[in-house]
Amino acid sequence: MADDNSKSDSGLAGMMPWLDDFKQMVEKYKLPNVDIAALVEWQRKDMEALVEANRQANEGIRALIERRNEILGETFAEWQAAVQNLAGNMTGTDVLSKQADIAKQGVEKAVANFRELTQLEMQAHTNAWKVVQERMQENMANLQKLLQPK
Repeated sequence: MADDNSKSDSGLAGMMPWLDDFKQMVEKYKLPNVDIAALVEWQRKDMEALVEANRQANEGIRALIERRNEILGETFAEWQAAVQNLAGNMTGTDVLSKQADIAKQGVEKAVANFRELTQLEMQAHTNAWKVVQERMQENMANLQKLLQPK
């Protein structure tokens, strides 16, 4: 178990060098009733939660961008096919009817695509916020424990 703490402390020094300074200050002034290991662990968990929230947000935005690009490619291919179909041997009324159908389908698809992208974005925000919210709840529980009379 001591090996685990030394590994996390060395990794922690890279992420939060100020914790080493804080630890040295507490040891230097021998502050009573201060559990350095608990404080360091608390901050490490906070940083892990922030890193995870950032990862979740990044993955969500990446998925959103990938899907948006797919939709763009599909839309251009559909427009190209529609233009080629209209360029065929159609009469005036047939062309107008076909254009109206294409416009209606385009609007319906655009609304569906917008809805899908909005849901992807909402999911990315929800996933990232959930990580932060869980850590905040853990912090509140820890704080309540610390404030209870002994």
